Amino acid sequence: MRPAGPVLKSLLIAALVLLCAASPVRAAERDQLTIGITQYPSTFHPNIDSMVAKSYVLGFTRRPFTVFDQNWQLVCMLCTKLPTLENGLAVPETAPNGKKGIAVTYTIRADAVWGDGTPITTKDVEFTWRAGRHGKTGILPIEFYRSAYKLDTKDDKTFTLHFDKLTFDYNAINSFNLIPAHVDAVNFDADPVNYKNKTAFDTQTTNEALYFGPYLITETQRGSYIVLERNPKWWGKPGAFKRIVVKVIPNTAALEANLLSGNIDMISGELGFTVDQALRFEKRHGRKFRILYKPGLVYEHIDLNQDNPLLQNRDIRHALVYAIDREAISQQLFGGRQPVAQSSVNPLDWVAAEDIPKYTYDPRKALELLVRAGFTKLVQGVRHHKDTGEALRFEFMTTAGSKARELVQQVLQSQWKAVGIDVRIKNEPARVYFGQTVTQRKFTGLAMYAWSSAPESVPRTSLHSAHIPTEANGWAGQNYPGFKNAEMDELIEKIEVELDKPTRKKLWRRLQEIYVTELPAIPLYFRAETFIMPPWLTGVAPTGHQYPSSLWVEDWGVK
Repeated sequence: MRPAGPVLKSLLIAALVLLCAASPVRAAERDQLTIGITQYPSTFHPNIDSMVAKSYVLGFTRRPFTVFDQNWQLVCMLCTKLPTLENGLAVPETAPNGKKGIAVTYTIRADAVWGDGTPITTKDVEFTWRAGRHGKTGILPIEFYRSAYKLDTKDDKTFTLHFDKLTFDYNAINSFNLIPAHVDAVNFDADPVNYKNKTAFDTQTTNEALYFGPYLITETQRGSYIVLERNPKWWGKPGAFKRIVVKVIPNTAALEANLLSGNIDMISGELGFTVDQALRFEKRHGRKFRILYKPGLVYEHIDLNQDNPLLQNRDIRHALVYAIDREAISQQLFGGRQPVAQSSVNPLDWVAAEDIPKYTYDPRKALELLVRAGFTKLVQGVRHHKDTGEALRFEFMTTAGSKARELVQQVLQSQWKAVGIDVRIKNEPARVYFGQTVTQRKFTGLAMYAWSSAPESVPRTSLHSAHIPTEANGWAGQNYPGFKNAEMDELIEKIEVELDKPTRKKLWRRLQEIYVTELPAIPLYFRAETFIMPPWLTGVAPTGHQYPSSLWVEDWGVK
């Protein structure tokens, strides 16, 4: 190629000047935001499977009746007024079981419509409640639908739910996510048991009638991307962007490369960089991006399958914790920004107990427990039972492609090996891991993942014995370890109905004590969410709990 002549050079310089001058204008008029996340939803149905990726994407497209906001306060979104005992919209009553129940009345916003313009009415409420009450559809949470034993509709917009117990969170129906009756009722009625495989959310994902938020899902490529466009029927403040593209990039190194190359504009804190990755990124590129660290309620842990005969031995479960240096992992890998978890309750939560038993790194104690459990023989570095000859060996699973988790796995594997516990790593793509392996309890030993919870979230679905997933209940429970403890069941029941906060805190303390004593899971640490954003993006407000920042996308903007 020949060098440019004087005239051409002048034109190029002039063009560059114009581009530079125009760039602020183009930034202000930016019509697309491209977001990178690490997982693709296993389903788009709002009430089937629990997955952060799904919650994040649906946050752009739907609004719950009630939700905890960025200040951890319960607010109405789809309803007009939050019912309380004080304003008379929540009224105690006697339930059919003879216990104290409560009737709670909600009114749907008058301007609320589905993406096709169909009004959101109590017909949708009736269908959603009916589908959830079926019991074998896989719809979650099963306890909500069990407790909400009766539904009364006053008119097209007002309804009353009757619960068979008066709980401290009686007005929070955050998990009651509406399904459009005019779209999906036909699929449910045709075959309720197999409904989760035939729902329009997965067979017609781009059907505008499935959504009612600021954005609609208009295009999907499984495992790759989701395209969202402004909802012309949205009744609230319009989103700043005409289009939002959510790109799924499971490998975090590739995620970073896409950010630096401009293929994506931001990385979601809900499903993006871990703290260690964000810290390294900030050192190299911090001047070019705005980086937020939000500590919160994301609980990283390892479920221990209670059906495994080895893991039924409490000494072995305790030994697994004593043998690992969780504090070193937090400090060396995450700069101490992710505190070691002593139980499933975050220290930031007001019900957290400080005086429960705590596990320190003590490999000598781990060895004592393993010997007491009968694993005294050492063969090629692996402990075997003195009588049966059984090897102390477990399969250890997590999401493939998550570098932080895979690194933690390797560290834990090495630390367990030091005391003679043989751990074999077997990881799977998130859609398989969360779509089947964890949710259907197909893991045989150890399964590492995170729970994202709300403030003072009662762990009924994850710890109550009635919520162990089975084929009979459509794999609807979330007690993936298969934990059974009568006192834990009783405490969960008591906490839910205790309105006195000091008394409730005492019950919470005992719950945490049982958790760390029985160890249905190994507590690792509480994650901090890290948001990597361009300087021109405004309004993104991390919550630190299970309800994603995308629920407030209409507040996002461009400066």
